[in-house]
Amino acid sequence: MQFDPALAAQQSFSRADTDDELGVDWDEAAEAEATFSSNAGATARTAYEELLALAARYPNAHSFQAFCIFITWQQVTEETIAHHFQTGLRLCETFLASPDGRHRADVEQITELYGSFRDGLGLDEEDEIQVEFRKDTPKGGD
Repeated sequence: MQFDPALAAQQSFSRADTDDELGVDWDEAAEAEATFSSNAGATARTAYEELLALAARYPNAHSFQAFCIFITWQQVTEETIAHHFQTGLRLCETFLASPDGRHRADVEQITELYGSFRDGLGLDEEDEIQVEFRKDTPKGGD
């Protein structure tokens, strides 16, 4: 990875504050982020879920959406399970498909993370059967 997702998360979170993306729900987001950042285990997971719930309520809050993608990568590194990879993949697809209003750095970094989430789920890998099938499939002129 060409960037630090934790630093990218902090930058995106700050932009979400500056741009007032969450309006009256900002205090709730700030409290959940503080809990997420200063804890681990079940406490951090609960705060993470609260942040994702806020993101679902604000689909056009691009910086906050980016923040949630970056912290999802942190969840992957904390607890490497398919659910986190799937969540990251879904968040990336939604973010990358959204219209204008996104920061260029976020788009580039999230595009990179998107590939990492796909790799984590094995979506770009061929298994042995697929490799053998490709070898045995006649090519043009065979």
